[in-house]
Amino acid sequence: MNAYSKYFLRKFGWYLLTLVIAVSLNFMLPRMIKGNPVSVIASQMTQGMTDSDTIKKVYETFTKEFGIDKPLLTQYGIYLKNLLTGNLGTSFGLYPKKVNDILASAVPWTLGLQLPAILTGWILGNVLGAVAAYKRGVFDKALFPVALFINSIPFFTLAIIMLYLFALNLKWFPLHGGYDFQMIPSLSLDFIWSVIRHHTLPYLSIVLVTIGGQAIGMREMSIYELNADYVLYSKLLGIRDSKIAQYVFKNAMLPQITGLALSIGTMVGGSLICEIVFSYPGIGTWLFTAIRQLDYPLISGCTLLIAFSVLLANFTIEIVYGLVDPRIKAAQMEEQ
Repeated sequence: MNAYSKYFLRKFGWYLLTLVIAVSLNFMLPRMIKGNPVSVIASQMTQGMTDSDTIKKVYETFTKEFGIDKPLLTQYGIYLKNLLTGNLGTSFGLYPKKVNDILASAVPWTLGLQLPAILTGWILGNVLGAVAAYKRGVFDKALFPVALFINSIPFFTLAIIMLYLFALNLKWFPLHGGYDFQMIPSLSLDFIWSVIRHHTLPYLSIVLVTIGGQAIGMREMSIYELNADYVLYSKLLGIRDSKIAQYVFKNAMLPQITGLALSIGTMVGGSLICEIVFSYPGIGTWLFTAIRQLDYPLISGCTLLIAFSVLLANFTIEIVYGLVDPRIKAAQMEEQ
């Protein structure tokens, strides 16, 4: 086994250990929130009832059904056993709906919103940043302040401003949701058009913020590379500017690729505010709902999904980076 394979296995072991810790935290942290989830559900179920015996019976039934009357260690054992079979449990707030089913219905909405927005913002931001660094002049003086301004706006502020202007005042787009509430999901043109209209504002709010951050990062990296010794030496050798630009932007792209991979890995968690502001039916909205209802299984399911995607993204970056850049691969082997 060569040194790089050993490095790969060692990293895999560390990430596996981190995942085990994350799984334990996903179980413990929701249970540290003050409040009793059964009380919330029982009070909703018994609203209007006056018979205390019936109310008590409902409370005890749900306590037993959810298994929170058992010792914490026993609950943890059941949680791990279910997790190994891919069972994330039954939602407290949406009983008897399974957490797997809720997440399965939410993930496509989150992916459909976040993935195109992140890729569009990443591509446009890097192109604009590279052009600003290469062309300089008026383009750079105009682009950089605008990108800096957009990037400095808190994400939720931009989302609320867009919601206020384009949905509430101008009424160009719907206020909330993934589609018109009176429609039944189907492949009809009316439903698709409704999805597109609801998708536009959250999509644009993510794209604008992403463009600003990526343009600033790419501009700075490109300027650094353009002033590097190898660029000056290449010019003295008479190498064409277009050829030099290829090397410059290839080197400048490496940190940007890392940023892209991290953005994709964290997009489930990053969607939280956007989905809450626009009431978009993705993972973020369900996580927010679960926290409000003290829905332990749903909170654990959402956070586990976020933790797993972040770890997978980081592990992939480390391995791919070593394969793409020989300098990093050499450093990783030395570390081994």
